[in-house]
Amino acid sequence: MTNTILMQYMGFEAKNQGREYLFQVRCSTEDMREFTLTIADEAFNARRVRYQDAPGVCSLRLRRELIENANFPSNTNFPITDAEMDDYKAAHTSKAPKSPYSPKPRNEF
Repeated sequence: MTNTILMQYMGFEAKNQGREYLFQVRCSTEDMREFTLTIADEAFNARRVRYQDAPGVCSLRLRRELIENANFPSNTNFPITDAEMDDYKAAHTSKAPKSPYSPKPRNEF
């Protein structure tokens, strides 16, 4: 696997069953490939993923495919699974900060 991969989000296209997100990946000046990742409309309707998070979800999936396949995945089209959306959501959900007014733990000796 090469050390430097340039991955660029090129936009999306609405299709009958979902949205297709297009990425260009450049591993060297001569090696540029395009990948399409698809999220079903039902995932947006069920609020499993937000529209603004979809490129990030796709980017993580594509990065994982590139790493697992030494930058040469045999496929160029990947569906996004519910598990991948859940993983993204869990990793990007911020926890509420503690209130400065909450009781402090006691040190008992």
